[in-house]
Amino acid sequence: MLKPPNILTIAGSDSGGGAGIQADLKTVMALGGYGMSVITALTAQNGGGVKGIHAPDPDFAALQLAAVLEGFPVAAAKTGMLFSSAIIRAISPILQKRAFPLVVDPVSISQSGSQLLQEDAVEALKQELLPGCELLTPNRPEAEMLTGLAINSPDEACAAAEKLLQMGAKAVLIKGGHMGNTIMVTDILCESGQAPKHLPQPRVETDNTHGTGCTLSAAIATGLGKKLPLQIAVKKAQEFINLTLRKSYAPGLGCGPVNHAAGLVV
Repeated sequence: MLKPPNILTIAGSDSGGGAGIQADLKTVMALGGYGMSVITALTAQNGGGVKGIHAPDPDFAALQLAAVLEGFPVAAAKTGMLFSSAIIRAISPILQKRAFPLVVDPVSISQSGSQLLQEDAVEALKQELLPGCELLTPNRPEAEMLTGLAINSPDEACAAAEKLLQMGAKAVLIKGGHMGNTIMVTDILCESGQAPKHLPQPRVETDNTHGTGCTLSAAIATGLGKKLPLQIAVKKAQEFINLTLRKSYAPGLGCGPVNHAAGLVV
């Protein structure tokens, strides 16, 4: 039997279990990977929102990362909530020496509106992690934050993606969930020297959307860890997130998460 690929998530912990490290590890396991983690922040949250954030010392975040890389052959990694410029600058020198693909999910605002990336960390993200990453996965507000461009149409999304490519990302996936189409959600994949690829999926009508961005980026990282070409990894991740949304439910109060076990036989 082939060993599952080792997939690393570098992100914040969600005490409610629906996003962050918890969502990433569930996704990796559901898609046949072995999940490992570097925790960049602890959040106190539930379906009603984020109640508080506690970040570890940046050197300890870097120590977690160094320990994982020393002990495991990592096939792919993703970053999520990184919180502060100090944490980004502590882990980036280690990641810059990597020999595996990196998916950067520039998590900045929680679904409930809490700030998950400090303002001074935006520049650190652009300088330290965006250059050379295999894929950047911003939603519309995150792409606007990183580029300073307004995005109100697919053409404007492509223009933002082109600017992000010029900043050093090897590929950019602008997620379409915030674009307002009531029937389809169209993600736009842009790679240097290639025409943009419009990748539509049917929109799922549900309030249980907590952790969608985390889940998608973790699913893509798992696909890349399995040596899938980027476009195939993205399409398979889209299919997974669509399934988890269709089977989503609320385990407690407020907004529920996607159902990471939707494809498992129980």
